[in-house]
Amino acid sequence: MNLVWLVNRLRSMSPAEVVWRVREQALRRLAKGRLDRWGRYEPSGSRAPQLPGLLASVQRAEPQLRSAIQAAAERILSGHFSALGVTWPKLCWDGGFPANVWRLDPVTGKNWPGADTFTFDIGYRHAKDYGDIKYAWEYQRLQFLQPVAAHYALTKDGRALAFIEAAIESWFAHNPPYHGIGWNSGIELALRSISLLIVSSCCEADLSLDTQSRIRRILVSHLAWMRRFPSGYSSANNHLIAECAAEFLVALCMPELPISALTLEKAGRTLELEADKQILRDGVGAEQSPTYGAFTAEFLLLCAEMARRANRPLDGNVDKSLARFAKFISWVTLPDATTPQIGDDDEGRVITLTEGENCYPASVSACIWGYLGMEPEGVVPARNTLRDAIFSSQDAGGALPKGVRVFEAGGYSVFRGEIANRNAFLLFDHGPLGYLSIAAHGHADALAWILCLNDQPVLVDPGTYLYHSGGPWRDWFRGTAAHNTLRLGARDQSIISGPFNWSHKANARLLDWAGDGKPDFEASHDGYLEQFGVVHRRRLIIGPSSIRVKDRLVGERMPPLVEMSYQLAPNLRARIEDNAVLVWAEDDQLLRITFPDSGSLSIAEGEGPDRGGWVSRKFGTKTPAPRIIWTTTNFPAEAATEFHML
Repeated sequence: MNLVWLVNRLRSMSPAEVVWRVREQALRRLAKGRLDRWGRYEPSGSRAPQLPGLLASVQRAEPQLRSAIQAAAERILSGHFSALGVTWPKLCWDGGFPANVWRLDPVTGKNWPGADTFTFDIGYRHAKDYGDIKYAWEYQRLQFLQPVAAHYALTKDGRALAFIEAAIESWFAHNPPYHGIGWNSGIELALRSISLLIVSSCCEADLSLDTQSRIRRILVSHLAWMRRFPSGYSSANNHLIAECAAEFLVALCMPELPISALTLEKAGRTLELEADKQILRDGVGAEQSPTYGAFTAEFLLLCAEMARRANRPLDGNVDKSLARFAKFISWVTLPDATTPQIGDDDEGRVITLTEGENCYPASVSACIWGYLGMEPEGVVPARNTLRDAIFSSQDAGGALPKGVRVFEAGGYSVFRGEIANRNAFLLFDHGPLGYLSIAAHGHADALAWILCLNDQPVLVDPGTYLYHSGGPWRDWFRGTAAHNTLRLGARDQSIISGPFNWSHKANARLLDWAGDGKPDFEASHDGYLEQFGVVHRRRLIIGPSSIRVKDRLVGERMPPLVEMSYQLAPNLRARIEDNAVLVWAEDDQLLRITFPDSGSLSIAEGEGPDRGGWVSRKFGTKTPAPRIIWTTTNFPAEAATEFHML
């Protein structure tokens, strides 16, 4: 174990959490040699577990959606699988799934430890030689079986059934309880459980008795694991909701289990409480990422839908939380149904065709509107995901919101309207770094802002790129320099202390906004107060033909160096003209940005992970893109930057 990581992680824990973690480690040690045999998980009953009404929902899929399901299934049945920006080696499965497919990192070509290694002895956080554990986990989620199972439900294609049975037989044989990487993390067990419930619901008794028995044993063992090692304290984020969702659904589908009634009650109550915590009162996801908010909402939605079908609905607060989230997403979704990147995005999905989804938050919102029986607000994407079949999502959107909306709890101010006859979307970030003490998926982006013109991204968030294997790249993509804000003294506003942790967090807040629909916002953050004795204040004023940004550093002493960055979208170009930068796309001139006279201008594109200009549109990929940098050692009392529309 990495000592620096451990010290930083302990700093983010309360004394109560430290005690809880010690107990957790003891339980992990006790599991070795005692709980690591399939024979301990002999389930009662024999039927294939069924998510209520799921098979009928899939069978009602419209022709366009049926075609999407078939195409996804055919691709997987032909041995092709891609995720997280990577394509796996072609799978020849006719003779069964090979053992190493469950351990393979497709980037490095190396195999993680398998069935001969106790799962909690695998230091995946610091084993960078193997690669990023997320790639192997992605395959272990068994989500590639979802479209194949849906295809079987629609066509009774024997190849699909054979593929499913071969995959489950292999996973069962090569991933015994508490061995290998498939048992490291509760969220992975949760997503795998949901995949198996979807498979069982679509295929029912057509699965062989051996496969049905394997599915039941896997589900029982996963339920026992998640109940024994729940995410708590600083880890009680989307992982906790995922685990409770899986527990709830397994118990709902297997009522014959002795612990099902108690599990339904406890997991359901936790979901009801967490819905209010992890979706804030204004609908913003507490993790400060629209895609992680959608991930949380999709877990909640699946449980709410299945509970309602089983005539034991969850508390009404869950529905209210889902409605809040959908309303928030309507304000930050663009006309093409995409949502600007903010914070982390690892492309996690609950129900999927295992193909790239560019409109995930809007897709989840469309399903929420359908579940609630409400007319959608804002745009909805085309109905072409498995999610749409299960939830009967809305297929016709509403009008795009217009004007100004401030989300005070989540910390975003949004403007949608016209500037110089261009449709403009602007989002100003004055929210918290992230959720709970580790703020795992937040970025050091206080007082950054995003701009789209005529529905095209102009000023953008850099994205995510990588997690565990990212190293300095992980730090760059969530560091201050990569975002559209100020960096002081070449230091981040919030101090990184690990891939998912921070030792110091900037506190941002909205100071004032004009009200009456006027786009005039002022906010501040104290991230540099301890280091340099100053508070950064930023005001955005949106006028008829320009956007004026006023930056002030309030304090008794000034930092040695101030950098102002603006990251452009990859398809844009920029050129310096005196103390201004001209920005254009192809033949369309978009902006002339005028900077204060007291600094110097440069444009970086590409280069290393300590400078440069990069945008990661999808996990595991990065694209060079122009980043404008204004630097000064003589910061004025007020630095005014003008964005003139051309």
